[in-house]
Amino acid sequence: MKSAYELAMERLNKTAPTVKLTAKQKEQIADLESQCAAKIAERELLLKDEIRKSIEKGDYEEVEKLEKQLVSDRKSLRADFEEKKEKVRQAGS
Repeated sequence: MKSAYELAMERLNKTAPTVKLTAKQKEQIADLESQCAAKIAERELLLKDEIRKSIEKGDYEEVEKLEKQLVSDRKSLRADFEEKKEKVRQAGS
């Protein structure tokens, strides 16, 4: 008798089978992850410096705006890199 977990995994594999990646694809995806982390860190450094300056000026509306921009930039960068990673995965199929 199969557990609920095993049954769920079987259903999942039927709808979205596991993709086997080549060594080259794994390397490309790892490189993309590294690039993504670097881009996000770069944006954080830039915007956190701007946030710090705005706090020193007492411009809290600007602080809020910059924090929202940082969140938006993170989401945008991650989405872009996820799209690139998916292309790498699809290239091997």
